[in-house]
Parts: sequence; C-alpha cells; structure tokens
Amino acid sequence: MTDLHLKEERTGSELLFEGRFLNARRDTVRLPDGRSATREYVIHPGAVVVVPLLDDGRVVLERQYRYPVEQVMIEFPAGKLDPGEDPLICGQRELIEETGYRAREWALAGAMHLAVAYSTEIIHVYFARGLEAGARQLDQGEFLDVFAARPEELLAWCRDGRVTDAKTLSCALWLQNVLSGAWPLDWQPAPPPEAADNRGP
Repeated sequence: MTDLHLKEERTGSELLFEGRFLNARRDTVRLPDGRSATREYVIHPGAVVVVPLLDDGRVVLERQYRYPVEQVMIEFPAGKLDPGEDPLICGQRELIEETGYRAREWALAGAMHLAVAYSTEIIHVYFARGLEAGARQLDQGEFLDVFAARPEELLAWCRDGRVTDAKTLSCALWLQNVLSGAWPLDWQPAPPPEAADNRGP
C-alpha cells in the first residue's frame, strides 16, 4: 500500500518570519485531486524531554511559567536541540542545567510530533535513572522550580487537568507503561560527562 493518494506536493514557498528560535513559512501545495492550497507552518529545531526516575520511585518534575499561555506549567525537563546536536547529549545537558541531576543510565523511549498541523517540531523522549544530585546550571533568564512526585500523583494531575502540557501528558503514558512492564526500555550507560558540557557545532 502506498500513500500517494494522500500526499501533497510543494509548488512554492515563502518565508513569513525569521526569528532567533523559530521560522514561519507559507507554502503553496498541489493536493491529491490537483487543486491548490496553502499551508502555513512553523519550522522548529526539535527538542528532547527527559523522564528522570529517582531511586525511591518518584519522578523529577518542574514548574515553569510559560508566557504564551500565561500559566505556570508542570512539566518534565526538556529543551531544544542545538544545530547538529545528538538528542541524547541534549537530554543529558538539559537534565544537568535545569535540575542539577546527572544520570548513570539512559534509555530512548521514542519520539513524538507535537503539533503536526502547523509545526515541524519533533520531541525525542528519554528516560534517565541512577540520578545523582548536583548544582543546577540555569540559562540566563530561566526561572523554574524542581520537585519530585510519585507516578500516581502525576497521573492524577493528568486526569484532573492540573497537567495540560502535551509532552508531559505523553510522557505520563510512557511512564505508566514502562512501570507496568508493558513497554520495556533498552538502558545504556550515560555518555561521558564532557559530551553533555559541549553543545553542537
């Protein structure tokens, strides 16, 4: 089976906005029935989200004010990829910077597209365990609280609407299935610490 009857072909492209972090484009496309349409979308560099598992069974979470929605959100640690950066190295770096934790083992769970209708963003999902606490290295202008919660607490917050961040909701599903044994992970030793201290080219 092929998807040719669903695919759209780009026939033109226009840059609408070029920012320091995001770009926006408007493309003209040929639809499967031959008609034309426009597609406006955001170019995103990609990101990583980390589900950090403490030895006592709790998970590490953050509270951070998100300006576009004007709310303090409960989230798993996450951050955008630098150009050419390996997602695992990004995850290791973001975990250290935002929480101060270093992890002895890492496992790739999968990836998710956050907003397929209007963004190219893809988020790589990693689990981390064997956590060792240390000093945070927050970026200038970054303010967030770090705390720990039991998985059942997090799942209750997802159910009750206290957690509405899409990546954290998706990671809660992963967490539930990992803890039940339904979705096993392939754990690997952490990359050398110096790798996380160097951003991509």
